[in-house]
Amino acid sequence: MKNTLTIVVPCYNEQEVLPETVKELGDILEKLVDKNVITPKSKILFVNDGSKDKTWKLISKYTKEHNYVTGLKFSRNYGHQNALLAGMSVAVNYSDIIITIDADLQDDVNIIPKMIEKYNEGYDVVYGVRNSRKTDTFFKRRTALAFYSLMKKLGVNLVPDSADYRLLSKRATEGLLAFKERNLFLRGMVPLVGYSSTKVYYARKERFAGESKYPLSKMLHFALNGITSFSIAPIHLILYLGLLTVAISIICMVYVIIEKCLGHVVSGWSSLMISIWLLGGIQLISISVIGEYIGKIFSEVKHRPRFTIEEENYTRKMKD
Repeated sequence: MKNTLTIVVPCYNEQEVLPETVKELGDILEKLVDKNVITPKSKILFVNDGSKDKTWKLISKYTKEHNYVTGLKFSRNYGHQNALLAGMSVAVNYSDIIITIDADLQDDVNIIPKMIEKYNEGYDVVYGVRNSRKTDTFFKRRTALAFYSLMKKLGVNLVPDSADYRLLSKRATEGLLAFKERNLFLRGMVPLVGYSSTKVYYARKERFAGESKYPLSKMLHFALNGITSFSIAPIHLILYLGLLTVAISIICMVYVIIEKCLGHVVSGWSSLMISIWLLGGIQLISISVIGEYIGKIFSEVKHRPRFTIEEENYTRKMKD
């Protein structure tokens, strides 16, 4: 039985790479249709995440030239994770299979047929996993390994070396969309959906064109969001840090009393200042960590929409 596939591609200022992305994904889609693997109604859905360049103009152009190209436009920039979710929320009504992939062509599009093979074998979730990190810098490679190791220790079930290149069945997508939180970390949310899953390995390539949309600052924010969205371990760490500080303070108090009894007390400005700075630093760190969680609660309870769709032609093309 053939299935309808939608490939969701989030885009933010991707005018340089978009022509090649349309070509490569279009070739894969047409080959799958020709082999009767998927239905002719299968589409590519480009989600324009508030791009400031000509990305949306190009998407609109390609939707007129190719029946399999569709587009969705945000009213402003809502972020990569929301763009993925928006694409899935629109596509799930007409698709049996949804594959998400970034527009930069670093993920190997040639493993899409393998993903569909795994789906046909009965898997609801198929992760695209890179087989090495040779294309990463030494710093990025080490920090990525440290992040996955930390998340594992925190009890968060992530698939190492897997980003947002994955296949989801219709029911797995519906399960993911049932999660209503605003602070999205899809790499941690997808495993929570359950259902049978497997992996397909590939070699990650250099970016075809344009600049990376994840500089160091965004990577750090993304990692912090992942940690605080799935674990309260940092708050437990504050408790342990506070207990350790109290223990050290008791030891210091005993030492001071002994020195007082022995008559060895000397007024020490340095020790006093060190104590003040140490305790002050611990307090500021503690307040910051707790504030991060309170901030997440603040954004969640407002129940603002995760995105606003200004324009979309996917639905019309699927109905035609």
